[in-house]
Amino acid sequence: HVQLVESGGGSVEVGESLRLSCAYSGHRGVCMGWFRQSPGKDGEAVATVVIGSGKPFYADSVKGRFTISQDKAKSTVYLDMTDLEPDDAGKYYCAAAKGRGGRWSEVKKYDYWGQGTQVTVS
Repeated sequence: HVQLVESGGGSVEVGESLRLSCAYSGHRGVCMGWFRQSPGKDGEAVATVVIGSGKPFYADSVKGRFTISQDKAKSTVYLDMTDLEPDDAGKYYCAAAKGRGGRWSEVKKYDYWGQGTQVTVS
């Protein structure tokens, strides 16, 4: 069984940076990603990293501003967010996928989810 615990959320001003962390226990699976949910908006896939290769995938809205990375020794996946915009606000969830099928951005691809961490940008 995989457990995911996010941390690092907070309240920042436009243009500032924030680092989110996702500590995992158990088998992490094939890839791990970050999703976000804002009130009144559909959930959005933000970024995913393939555990084996380290290859990242990003939503167009965050390319060039966000970086997903992993530290296998610490069993942690990070999301470094820079130049934050109001549209980046929301609750960020870490997710892990056991299998290789499906698109990285699809919620149904992921088998395990964390409880989320809130990001506020004003």
